[in-house]
Amino acid sequence: MDWNEVLREVCVLECTGSPIEVTGVQYDSRRVVRGDAFIAMRGGSADGNRYIDAVIAQGAVAVVTDSRDAYAKLRREHPEVAAALVERGRRALAEVSSAVMGHPQKKLALSGVTGTNGKTTTAFLLEAMLRSVGRRCVLIGTIETHIGDEIRVSPHTTPESRDVLALFADGVRVGASEAVMEMSSHALEQERVWGLPVEVAIFTNLTQDHLDYHGTMEGYFAAKARLFDGVGAPPPRVAVINTDDVYGERLAAGIERSQVVRYGMEGKGDFVAQDVRMRAGETRFRMVTPHGVVEMRSPLTGRVNVYNLLGASAAAWARGLTLDEIARGAEAGTQVPGRFEVVPSTNDVTVVVDYAHTDDALRNLISLARELVKERGGRVITLFGCGGDRDRTKRPRMGTAAGEGSDLVVLTSDNPRSEEPMAIIEEALVGVKETGTKCIVEEDRAGAIEIAIRAAQVGDIVLIAGKGHEKVQILKDETVPFDDVAVAADVLKEIA
Repeated sequence: MDWNEVLREVCVLECTGSPIEVTGVQYDSRRVVRGDAFIAMRGGSADGNRYIDAVIAQGAVAVVTDSRDAYAKLRREHPEVAAALVERGRRALAEVSSAVMGHPQKKLALSGVTGTNGKTTTAFLLEAMLRSVGRRCVLIGTIETHIGDEIRVSPHTTPESRDVLALFADGVRVGASEAVMEMSSHALEQERVWGLPVEVAIFTNLTQDHLDYHGTMEGYFAAKARLFDGVGAPPPRVAVINTDDVYGERLAAGIERSQVVRYGMEGKGDFVAQDVRMRAGETRFRMVTPHGVVEMRSPLTGRVNVYNLLGASAAAWARGLTLDEIARGAEAGTQVPGRFEVVPSTNDVTVVVDYAHTDDALRNLISLARELVKERGGRVITLFGCGGDRDRTKRPRMGTAAGEGSDLVVLTSDNPRSEEPMAIIEEALVGVKETGTKCIVEEDRAGAIEIAIRAAQVGDIVLIAGKGHEKVQILKDETVPFDDVAVAADVLKEIA
């Protein structure tokens, strides 16, 4: 694309026009090839402006920078390269990428999902409902990315805008008409979703998480709320909000420019669950809406998944599906990896792997397990750890949640990152000790999983919480392969 045409779509402070042809966009200097435009932006841990000379040597024909000094140096030392100075690098990344890639975001109806818990499952459910009526989709989320029928690994919950738009462009090429995205609070605050026109926005809930980044719950809430204001785009046409959640109720009350659709289980809202019946591997309920009543059945289990089903159903209705189509799509939905995933076994012990990594998610997970073992008189054994380099204040809270609901707690390492595993464990152990519940500490996660499973008796449920779908463990000096499901399966096989 002609660089002068690109500049018409970018908010620039200063620029040098040039009739050059730009064939690609990059923000990672390692990926630059001849013909690319490079967006040099300052980030939290790195400054892309340090790599301008390197990308020019690699063949970059245009550079957009958010540094006045870097722009002056470009003009002085590389007059042959087209240059532009912008105030905000991430916004420019989105604007340049959109122009060069042909605005793929305008060719898809986008549904964005935000909240502390339930984003991934809600997104998977909504995609399943849309696919069930023949619509091709792009799905971008924590676990994996879908481009039509192709499945790709997801390195981040919400990628940078350039990568999102590239995925959208791939989707358009295979005939996709819908996109479903998880939108994290980090991505919303950092404007990685700048300029994306959201058709339907979904808010699942808000509980304590990421305070290491946002500082306070108010800051965390404000980041989530940006989705409903529009991030460089108009507000969503429809806002689907869990108003059983106190932050959801507050969010809904402040929305003026979108149609608000409320959902919940406490007798209020537009999409409400009644007569909920649950057992392992199945949830049934009656969904009452202003548009009629329909019986819902899903292979997913638990109260939290009733909320996820309601949110996805309301969004699917906003995308034009009938209630009967929604119900059929929900029933056809499959297990989401690492979300109450039952490990196959011939033993009379149920082992479940789940991504629960906040005190609220852990409490919900244990509550569901307690319901499932009640009839059999079984126990709940909970294994968990806390992530390093993350909000430390939630560690004792997670310990309390685990101790209050479980018969036995096994406390271990999660992803310690740069911290010492035992130092993290000690902080979580404070909360467990307050409950008086028996706790076994084992730093090695594989060893802890074996301890938890071997401690179980007939009728018990073992919950392996925290890492869910993840296939690696992040340590101080290395990242090693690690899969909770595979480790648990090996232990069960050995016992059998």
